[in-house]
Amino acid sequence: MSIQAMIEDKLNKAFSPERLVVLNESHLHAGHHHVDGGHEAVFDGSGETHFRIRIVAPGFAGMSRIDRHRAVNDALSAELKAGLHALAIEPAAPGEATRW
Repeated sequence: MSIQAMIEDKLNKAFSPERLVVLNESHLHAGHHHVDGGHEAVFDGSGETHFRIRIVAPGFAGMSRIDRHRAVNDALSAELKAGLHALAIEPAAPGEATRW
C-alpha cells in the first residue's frame, strides 16, 4: 500500500471526514537540501515524503487550529516516525469556510 493510501485510510478511520483530499507534493520540493545518513544531500522530488491534507470533519468542531493539527499528526505518528518529512494540514469543521 502506498504512503498516500495509508494516510487516506488512517484519516478516514480516525475522523470520518465529510471531505478528504491528500495531495502528494513531493515533486514540489525537488532540489531542497537535507541530511541523509549524516551527509547533506539534495532531494530529487521522487517518492512520498511531502503531503498536503485537506480535511473537513465533524470532530474538528470546537477545536482550535493547533489542536486540529495535533490530532492529524497523532493519527499519522507512525508515518512521521517512518520518514514522512512534511505535512501541510488544512483542517476544517463542517460549515467552515475553506480556501479549497
